[in-house]
Amino acid sequence: MMCEYPLPVVDFSTENMKPGTDTWLAACQMVRRGFEDHGCFLANFNKVTPKLLNSLFSAMEQLFGLPVETKRRKTSDKPNHGYTGQVPTSPLFESFAIHNPSNIQDCQKFSRVMWPTGNHQLCESVNEYAKLLQELDQSVKRMVFDSYGLDKVKCEMFLESTDYSFRSYKYKIPAVDESNVGVNSHTDSTFITILHQRVDGLEVQLKDGEWFGIDASPLFCVIAGDAFMVWSSERIRACEHRVILNSKVTRYSLGLLSYSTKMVQTLEDLVDEEHPIRYKPFDHYSYVGFRFTEEAVKCTSRIKAYCGI
Repeated sequence: MMCEYPLPVVDFSTENMKPGTDTWLAACQMVRRGFEDHGCFLANFNKVTPKLLNSLFSAMEQLFGLPVETKRRKTSDKPNHGYTGQVPTSPLFESFAIHNPSNIQDCQKFSRVMWPTGNHQLCESVNEYAKLLQELDQSVKRMVFDSYGLDKVKCEMFLESTDYSFRSYKYKIPAVDESNVGVNSHTDSTFITILHQRVDGLEVQLKDGEWFGIDASPLFCVIAGDAFMVWSSERIRACEHRVILNSKVTRYSLGLLSYSTKMVQTLEDLVDEEHPIRYKPFDHYSYVGFRFTEEAVKCTSRIKAYCGI
C-alpha cells in the first residue's frame, strides 16, 4: 500500500498500536512526517465497518434529498455549523454540520429539526461514527505530542479542550457547460479534519506544489488545519486541498472536525529560532466566522490576516 501513495499510510487497525510500543513510535514518526511535509496522511482504521458506512451514506442521501426550505431550518449560533448550500461561488456543493455528535441527544435534536419524528438511523449512525472518529483524532494528537517529546499532562489538557463537529457533504454532478470544481483550494480552520469519501474527488497539494488525487477507498484522509499550524509554530503545514468532480455519480463525503474551546495559541515548547511565534492567540470560533467575511475572501492567507504578527 505504501508504494501507491506519496503520503504516509498509517495503520491504526493493528492491535499492537499502544503508546510506548515500537509500532506506536514508528507510527508517531509517520504521522509527524505526513503533517510536516504535506499537512496530511492516510489512515487505515477498520473499527469503522462497511455496514456503518453504508448506513451513514444512506442516511445522508435521505438528508440531502429533503426540500431546500426544510434543509435551511438547520441554523447554528456557531459560524459555519448550520446548513450550507445554494451558494453561487460553489453551486455544486451542500453541507450540514452536527455539533457534539458523540452525544446522542445532540444528534436527535438535529434530526427533529429535519423530520417531525426524527430519524433513528441517522442519529445512531452519526453517533457511532463520531465516537470512533474521535478516538482516531485523539490517537493522532497523542502521536503528535509523543513525536515532539511533549508533556503528557499538557496533551490530556489539550484533548479535554476539544470540540467536535460531524459534517456531511454532497456534490452534484456538474452539467456539461458547468465547472467541475466542487470546492476551491483552501485550508481548514480546524486542528484536524478527518475525511472519508465514497467517490473520488478530494485532491491535496503536496509539499512540491503538485496536486495529488486521493482515491476513494476504505482509507481516511487526516488533514491538519490552520489551528494546528499555529499551535505547532508552523512545524505542521495546514493542508491545501480541493474537490474536483470527474465522476458521473453524485458525490457524498463525511468529515469529523476538531476545534478548541480555549484560546488557540502557539505552544511555547515548540518555539525556537527557526520556529518563532508568528501568530497572536485567537478564539477558534471567531476565526471560523472571520473566514467567511469579504475581507477574508480577498486574503492569500486568512489565518495571517486574522492573527498574524
